[in-house]
Amino acid sequence: MRIRIVDAFTDRPFAGNPAGVLLLDGAAFPDAGWMQQVASEVNLSETAFAHRLEGGTADRADGADEMGGADADWALRWFTPATEVAMCGHATLATAHVLFSTGAATSQVRFATRSGVLGVRPAAGGALTMDFPTAPLTATTPPAAVARALGAVPLTGYDTGPDVGDLLVELADEATVRALTPDFAALAALGPRGIIATAAAEDPSRGYDFVSRGFFPAVGIDEDPVTGSAHTALAPFWSARLGRTELTGLQASARTGLVRTELRGDRVRLTGTAVTVLDGELHAAP
Repeated sequence: MRIRIVDAFTDRPFAGNPAGVLLLDGAAFPDAGWMQQVASEVNLSETAFAHRLEGGTADRADGADEMGGADADWALRWFTPATEVAMCGHATLATAHVLFSTGAATSQVRFATRSGVLGVRPAAGGALTMDFPTAPLTATTPPAAVARALGAVPLTGYDTGPDVGDLLVELADEATVRALTPDFAALAALGPRGIIATAAAEDPSRGYDFVSRGFFPAVGIDEDPVTGSAHTALAPFWSARLGRTELTGLQASARTGLVRTELRGDRVRLTGTAVTVLDGELHAAP
């Protein structure tokens, strides 16, 4: 079985967020335990498993105008090294990159997932645009344990809803976000899937409007290099603050990556590039 590693939200190898991608030959998913074992072996933030669905409409003229419709072409699931997750942006981008780069999809593709149907289509400059549900933000007061675990006091906090399941916290400035050295064991004990720390860009002329970092030790990922799902919450948060629907976010991990966001009501479009860095054979069949 063919397995690939794709770096997402970057235009060069060894940056962005790497994801494992397996395109399955059958018409159904194999045992979840086997998929979890593969994801643990790959040991990246997420490994994506996808199989084709009969009767998909990705390249039909009557389905080409809007992404995220009722029909799907592929079924898609994501696993961290420790558990299955309900939403993952970078592994969706990685899977779509494989489909488009191999000719398995051309004009667009729709994935049936636990978070509904997620559409992806080519964008300018070799990028891909994903259509995701916008995370609902509910203001909340972060407990004092969050500040202790992060090593920085949040200015504001927001619950991101059940699909994303993270706590979004705004920090004082970009330098504070970049300097974080969290206590991951303490973060894992807090309850949410993860913590998204963000601040406005110090100098927007550098090509991004806000910065973020994402910490997910509760699902086996201390720090995620670039988190697409987090930007479904970051987009409405910063669009409201900055008064623009189109923004660019920099996730300031060691690998870094850029995510372009476009807020469209209850949907958000996330645009980025991806590169395949490994193409090999998985010998442990399900």
